[in-house]
Amino acid sequence: MSIGNGARARGDGRLPAQLRPISVELDVQKWAAASVIFREGDTHVLCAATIEDRIPPHLRGKGTGWVTAEYSMLPGATSERSQRESTRGKIGGRTHEIQRLIGRSLRGVVDTAVLGERTVTLDCDVLQADGGTRCASITGSWIALSLALRRIGLERAVTAQLAAVSVGVVAGAPVLDLDYAEDSHAEVDFNVVATSSGAYVEVQGTAEGKPFTRARMDELLTLADGGIAQLFAVQRDALGGPRR
Repeated sequence: MSIGNGARARGDGRLPAQLRPISVELDVQKWAAASVIFREGDTHVLCAATIEDRIPPHLRGKGTGWVTAEYSMLPGATSERSQRESTRGKIGGRTHEIQRLIGRSLRGVVDTAVLGERTVTLDCDVLQADGGTRCASITGSWIALSLALRRIGLERAVTAQLAAVSVGVVAGAPVLDLDYAEDSHAEVDFNVVATSSGAYVEVQGTAEGKPFTRARMDELLTLADGGIAQLFAVQRDALGGPRR
């Protein structure tokens, strides 16, 4: 249906450039250095930061730290139970790709020299999935990472904000923050990871049918930029004050 100036409402009533409702709950785990439940619509991800005084062997003696991530979809996160990957003896290709993306994205906004010889691990467990789990994991992990480093006096190691959002073309129209129903029918699907300094860490886009044009890609990136700016505001609010 069309509303107002002709903008088309989506299945859940949102406008094309509107994020799903977002909430952030801090310190949900007792023993983590910091933990966050990041809710974006019906996608809920637990992001927990752990800090250890150790580093990978290839970094020993270099006076630098490391940031890495693990990602998991819990068995009851989707409508049909998914088997734990630990019971299969190895992680799947999708999981490996996502956790590498989360770690790589976070390292892009951390001065690892400031960390010293420490490793920060972000564990991202999807409690409930309705599209955009990798994007929610990145956005929530940045909050957990920043809070954990603040608590040990190393907040200056974080050089910029980091957030991620999906955009796509559904029924011929560009839309922001796709849920599962939209994602499963999207003609074009993008995941965009960006920093508050205006740089991109990753832009991953795929045409599911008809190839897209450069003009369409620019339109989708502009839409993503607007969504990410809103996510930065959510992050700042969760941490209780202005950030970069």
